[in-house]
Amino acid sequence: MTEAHFDEFIHSSIRLRICGLLMTTTCMQFAVIRDTLGISDAACSKQLRALQEHGYVALRKVDSALNKHKVIEVMLLPAGRHAFEGHMAALEQIARGAIHTTVA
Repeated sequence: MTEAHFDEFIHSSIRLRICGLLMTTTCMQFAVIRDTLGISDAACSKQLRALQEHGYVALRKVDSALNKHKVIEVMLLPAGRHAFEGHMAALEQIARGAIHTTVA
């Protein structure tokens, strides 16, 4: 069972939603994240860069299957997965009225 810990960094609504999307797959293209969340390229780039700097995601450029353009794939790293799971456990405790969570 994941230890509950409230993560102020991941709690940002866009970062939380990005991590939630990435929990469902091994990797996801930048455009899919951007379009699913309905945010601009700049907003998506800013949040992904922050998650990358925090060690929560990895970004890589790969050749597109459809054309000669490069696409960016985003992967949730083990540290990001652990942080997301711990944060969700803390939110569940908060929702149930429990108060024994640690703040990261």
